[in-house]
Amino acid sequence: MDPLSIVGIVVSVGAVVFGNILEGGDLSFLINGPAMLIVMGGTLGAVLLQTPPSVFLRAVRKLGGVFVPPEIQLTQQIKKIVQWSTQARKEGLLGLENELDREKDSFVNKGLQLLVDGNETETIRDAMSLEMVTKEQQDFQAAKVFEAMGGYAPTLGILGAVLGLIQVMQNLSDPEKLGSGIAVAFVATIYGVGLANLVFLPVANKLKAQARAVSLSRELMIEGIISIAEGENPRNIEIKLSGFLE
Repeated sequence: MDPLSIVGIVVSVGAVVFGNILEGGDLSFLINGPAMLIVMGGTLGAVLLQTPPSVFLRAVRKLGGVFVPPEIQLTQQIKKIVQWSTQARKEGLLGLENELDREKDSFVNKGLQLLVDGNETETIRDAMSLEMVTKEQQDFQAAKVFEAMGGYAPTLGILGAVLGLIQVMQNLSDPEKLGSGIAVAFVATIYGVGLANLVFLPVANKLKAQARAVSLSRELMIEGIISIAEGENPRNIEIKLSGFLE
């Protein structure tokens, strides 16, 4: 669980709500169904139009990572690689074959399999680097879905404001309908700007940061497996990989 994400949501939304109350506003003023429909529905529709289905579904799956990020333990990875190196020096690369069944991470498992099969270091590096870059690009595409939502939401907020003002202009002779039109106009703008800057853009940046962290973890694993393949001393491997912790 990422406590900062939860704290961030609470603080940002709370600041807007309590700021409104301190200015003499009422919480009910910020609740407007038509305005929310215009902003959320329009934003979602625009994103669905521009995004391939596979990318959109990946973005939805990644959304949970904002609050429960992938567990990355670089120190534990280094210890594991040093252990593999020591075992390989004693038993040979085939001695790592049993580790294949214990390793649940498909990326690491792939690297171990290439190592145990006795492939050249360049072959191992190319295969693992290709998968790392591909996964990183996919994760960045998922983050850009929320980035796009952050771009569309304010514009849809302005559109909602214009629609509200049109309603106001059409009902100038009926004061009872003026209030609802003005409410939609201003609340739609709040929804658009608020959702973009308090939710969509922060989520996109959080997912990008997580994608970079995962890639760093995979780079560490690539360097570790290549070092084992080249027969480097376990102590030297540990010293070299410790640079990833800085």
